[in-house]
Amino acid sequence: MTIRDVAAHAAVNPSTVSRALNPATRHLIGDEVVKRVLASAKALGYRPNALASALSGGSSKVVGVLLPDIENPVFPPIIRGIEEQLAAEGFSVLIANLVVGSSEQEQEQALEQMLSRQVDGLILATAAREDPLVRRCILEDIPVVLVNRGEQDGRVPEVVNDDILSMKLAVDHLIDLGHASIAHVSGPLTLATGHSRHQGFLIAARQHGLADTPIVEATEFTREAGRIACGKLLKRHKGVTAIVAANDLIALGCYDALQAANLRCPEDVSIIGHNDMPLVDMLNPPLSTIRIQHREMGKQGARLLLDRIQKRDGAIVRITLPPKLMARGSTCQVAKPADRAPARKKAMERGPAT
Repeated sequence: MTIRDVAAHAAVNPSTVSRALNPATRHLIGDEVVKRVLASAKALGYRPNALASALSGGSSKVVGVLLPDIENPVFPPIIRGIEEQLAAEGFSVLIANLVVGSSEQEQEQALEQMLSRQVDGLILATAAREDPLVRRCILEDIPVVLVNRGEQDGRVPEVVNDDILSMKLAVDHLIDLGHASIAHVSGPLTLATGHSRHQGFLIAARQHGLADTPIVEATEFTREAGRIACGKLLKRHKGVTAIVAANDLIALGCYDALQAANLRCPEDVSIIGHNDMPLVDMLNPPLSTIRIQHREMGKQGARLLLDRIQKRDGAIVRITLPPKLMARGSTCQVAKPADRAPARKKAMERGPAT
């Protein structure tokens, strides 16, 4: 079935059918005509071919989204924000998972798959500080926006969290609780978020005059990588009383490392995460963390991409969203050394928690 068949069945012009079937132009014709066209299309089993439209020089009304870890609870609210904003403009979303650490060839393959489906633009949540996909999008004039992660040269629009403020909120909170030996389990420093939060931690530590700020880099933003990195930290730096984790999954790994070392959270070591993932307030103890506006990040990213699709040579816009401290049970007033020793001895006698 073609548009001409639907037009003949509904007794209207083919151009009227095109407008009636397109949510973006439907308002240009009367409701009665729209209903008649939709009824005819349904009766004939007609479905618009968006891909054919895109191939003929039109728009596919599809945006590609590349994620680094689709199982990470951070990304569903970002996707929801993207979908909500794009749906209002008649666009749909095509999602692909690009595992962290993928080779440049694998990244290129993922991009090719998106482009082969004639997407109108891309939203990348995968960007490294020096990202080959960003470079290619620029060279081929593909509309692209970064969310959650930026790239160091600022060549394309991006929506990110204020990681410098995030770390200031985290360190300020621990200082207010009396902590002076504060460590950082960072994310991968090759990624924009790992690097910016690491920098933010160093800046906040200097502002408070902290001389001893141990830092161990986690190889991934995962619980297992956090456990390994925190285990190394605890072995090398016995006097640490608080840990700032680069994200909540790494913070969960810190919980595991403390348990393995027969240390209690927060009595022996306070932990603060980053992201405020769903259910972290139900942990034992509930995780203190930094809340990021992930849904709003998705919405703003989609808006920037729509602007980019319409105007390729527009200004490069960088939107930075403010975070919020969520103080819960995993951080507490620092205990004096004399008070902490009996607690540690008791914990060792009790053995690991189950």
